[in-house]
Amino acid sequence: MTLTSYRLEEAVDGLKLQEVQNKFSEATGLAAIIAERDGSAITRPSHFSRLCRMIRSTQLGREECYKSDAQVGIMAAETGKTSMHYCHSGLIDLAAPLMVNGACWGSILCGQVLLSKPGKEELGHAVWRAKKLGLNTEEYVDAFREIEVVPENRVRAAAELLQMVANYIVEMGVSRLFQQKLVEEIRTRAEMEQALRSLELKALQSQVNPHFLFNTLNAATRLALFENAPRTQELVHALARLLRYSLRNIDQMIPLREEIDHVRNYLLIQKVRYQDHIQISIEADEEILGFLIPAMTLQPLVENAIVHGLEPKEENGLLSIVAFADGEEMVVMIRDTGVGMENSLVNRVLNEGGSGFGHTTGLGIRNVNGRLQHYFGKQYGLSISSTVTEGTEVTVRLPRLSTSQTERV
Repeated sequence: MTLTSYRLEEAVDGLKLQEVQNKFSEATGLAAIIAERDGSAITRPSHFSRLCRMIRSTQLGREECYKSDAQVGIMAAETGKTSMHYCHSGLIDLAAPLMVNGACWGSILCGQVLLSKPGKEELGHAVWRAKKLGLNTEEYVDAFREIEVVPENRVRAAAELLQMVANYIVEMGVSRLFQQKLVEEIRTRAEMEQALRSLELKALQSQVNPHFLFNTLNAATRLALFENAPRTQELVHALARLLRYSLRNIDQMIPLREEIDHVRNYLLIQKVRYQDHIQISIEADEEILGFLIPAMTLQPLVENAIVHGLEPKEENGLLSIVAFADGEEMVVMIRDTGVGMENSLVNRVLNEGGSGFGHTTGLGIRNVNGRLQHYFGKQYGLSISSTVTEGTEVTVRLPRLSTSQTERV
């Protein structure tokens, strides 16, 4: 499990860091701020000079400050040590990296001082910077003259002291975040295992004698042929294909083409039941039909759209399935013009599951979403949007995965 994708503000107690930073500035007289890896601040500035407050009051000034903070922060992260540089306004800034297990989570920036009294050249640069930022030149130069002159060794020692305290807080926060994510992973894995055990039991119950079922269906097909009942023959064929597909291992990755064919068989059977009450549209880009999808992903979603969306509606409705490529991802959208859902129910269905959702397969919407995220990561899975009386749209998003890449899953 990697935590490098998280930001510092997600791992630490910001109030505790702010308190430590404030006490540091009060004791040393140095300005300080704690920033993310990209230079953006996560604490409020402590003891910032009048000059720096003036600079940051402008859009351009703030942007240059963030760039400068990020630059010295990167220097500190690369060396793993306190780094010093002149910021864009000519002041001395130091950055101490906040390191946990060799990874940099952010940096402490302090300083806003000078190592020696400014001369004519430095004051000339101050005038130029004031004009560039659109600030009052006289006030800017006066604020620049107010900057404290401090020996370098004192500034470095102060920065290292703050780093020691803050790093301890960050280590505690990252450890707590790691434990939290580990507990979440264990809980998710346990839920997945429970769902799979339940599905295995259902599959066992449905496979009491599959040969008997298929032999019976074959006999029914021949009987329909002899009785010249082509629609009945087609229906029985579709049911046989549906059952054969349903008996396969749900952990199997199959081409999208096969998954859509399975949905077509399911819809053919439902069409006999609902007649003109439900119109069906399926569109899929040819280029993605060979890409892989976990078996039994789409049919529970289609069933949910019919049973809970279109069936309760008095008027005729439309069920549409659209599949297309989106960069390196594959998207399948299942829309119905059914009764729709309140937002509270949408959240419950996706996050908690719901009684009756996906009842034929035993694969509820939440379980489908959990399977996809288990295979591909949290950035993939299902999203649902719905409007009461207008309908529901379920979007399936997953990576474009070919047969040669299945070892990644």
